[in-house]
Formats: sequence, C-alpha cells, structure tokens
Amino acid sequence: MIDQNGYRACVCIVIANSQGQVFWGKRIQQDAWQFPQGGLEPGESVERALYRELSEETGLTADQVTCVAITKQWYRYQLPKHMLRHNQSGFVGQKQKYCLLKLHDDDHAFVLDGHRQPEFDDWAWVSYWYPIGQVWLPKRDAYRGALKELAPALKRCMTGAEKRA
Repeated sequence: MIDQNGYRACVCIVIANSQGQVFWGKRIQQDAWQFPQGGLEPGESVERALYRELSEETGLTADQVTCVAITKQWYRYQLPKHMLRHNQSGFVGQKQKYCLLKLHDDDHAFVLDGHRQPEFDDWAWVSYWYPIGQVWLPKRDAYRGALKELAPALKRCMTGAEKRA
C-alpha cells in the first residue's frame, strides 16, 4: 500500500532476547543486515502484518514472543534517486511502524528458509544500539528514531515490568 506521499506502509520487527540483544538478519546473498520487515497488504492491520512477516522471515509464531511495544509514529526513509523505478508512479520510499518483541526462549532456532522467498541467510544477536551504525544509510535516521522511542519499553521488559502493547 503506497500512500498519497509515495511511501509504502511496512512493519519493522525488533526481536529482543532476555539479555536485551536484538535479532540482526543478513539479507540473502547480500552483505546487508537489517531487522525483519515487510509491507502491509491491502486492508491488513499493523499487528496482522507483524505476525505474518515474523513467521515468513524468522519462523517464529505469535505464541513464541510477547509484543512489548509498537511505535506511535511512522518512521520514513526515502530511496536514493538512482533506485527509484521510472515505472512506479510516485513511489519514494517506506514508512514503518517498529514493533518490539520479547522472545520467550533465547535458544529458539530461527527458521530462515521456511518461506518460498527467504529474506535472510544468516543472523546474529547484537547489542540494542548496534544496528543504527550498521544499517543501510538511508534507513539510519528511521532506525535511530524508532529505537530511541522503543528503548524505555525494552528497559521495562528487561526489568520484568513488561506490558503488552
């Protein structure tokens, strides 16, 4: 779904373990790392897209995680001009709601190839703030803003004072 300003609506999923580290996925056959993410389908809510993308990209199901928080605002990033397709009228980038999930079992084995079009071929647990300096440059401000907004929820989650979003 592309809005009137040319942004495709997406969810971006931040999965935290019991140590406060986050899942960091390597895009298949690329040297690019990011959080799991995906577009909302027509009529799909953010929460439905969250669990669909979670399953498709990591093999996790809703009963294996707790949704701790979802960003209040949409975070946007624009594609560089050289990446814009001339046949996609008005598309300029993505707007994302970031969803913080707490994984129930740190030893869970992620299934990266369970979907017909896998997104990732490797993953790692990284410190919470690490992705900001490592993600593709056009996404950095969005990651920074979203992680800053979600940080208090992660802190509550790690101290046992979690609250379902």
